[in-house]
Amino acid sequence: MTITRPGPRVAVLIPCYNEEVAIRAVVRDFRAALPEAAIFVFDNNSRDRTVEIARDAGAIVRHVPLQGKGNVVRRMFSDVDADAYVLVDGDDTYHAASAQAMVTRLFAENLDMVVGRRVTDETAAYRPGHRLGNWLLSEFVARLFGRAFTDILSGYRVFSRRFVKSFPALAAGFEIETELTVHALELRMPIEEMETQYRSRPEGSVSKLNTYRDGIRILWMILKLFRQERPLAFFGSIGAGLGLASLALSIPLFLTYAETGLVPRLPTAILCTGLMLTTFGSLSCGLILDTVTRGRQEMKRLAYLQMAPPRVKP
Repeated sequence: MTITRPGPRVAVLIPCYNEEVAIRAVVRDFRAALPEAAIFVFDNNSRDRTVEIARDAGAIVRHVPLQGKGNVVRRMFSDVDADAYVLVDGDDTYHAASAQAMVTRLFAENLDMVVGRRVTDETAAYRPGHRLGNWLLSEFVARLFGRAFTDILSGYRVFSRRFVKSFPALAAGFEIETELTVHALELRMPIEEMETQYRSRPEGSVSKLNTYRDGIRILWMILKLFRQERPLAFFGSIGAGLGLASLALSIPLFLTYAETGLVPRLPTAILCTGLMLTTFGSLSCGLILDTVTRGRQEMKRLAYLQMAPPRVKP
């Protein structure tokens, strides 16, 4: 008698806000790409027919009252139990047929995250300003945390269970993609990118992303994560800048003192002393917080290791 073991559980997670034009196609296409997957639509206070259409298309619909994509992702990761998670925006811009290859690669290579790197010839789908902003932010993250991605703002990703259940999800809005990226880099998880087609929104659908406002939020999130995850480098950089300023201001004072034996610019001397004391204070903060951060990273790593790696069951 042959015993057939169930395959890995796959969940498709679709955060939605006013996507009545696109949501039916998204649910339909991912149902076709991943027939065995559970399709979840987490609605974030839509004022149109998103919920009705998603439920009619066969999705499991849940409501998240706290506004913001980051808040929705936090709820998704908390509530859904699976072996692999496909996170995709509900705007019908991502290529659903790529999902099977991304999930297969996650299991075959024991990865924790596969990022869909957007590829398109449509200027309207991926505007030059967005391309430039994504490149600049990706380069900034690479400088601070290490290079692993070329598209850190992609909304199309596949995760392992141990990634999802060890991810703290502190971001509230569109900066959630940056937090996902840094979480993987800081825990040195096995991660990969795969090219996936990207297209324009369907006619009548409106983007919720504000280029400048959300770009500033993402940049601010990167800086906050740098402070939290690399405090010695963060406060050390501040201390180094203050120390150099103190030395630059003090050189004329030393030269004057060597020539005359006097310190005629007392306020400048006091400023130099204050800057140097602040330098040592900043370095001390960095050293103390670095110890605290290391302990916090160890706890996240232990939570991550408590779960089995993403391999297909025999």
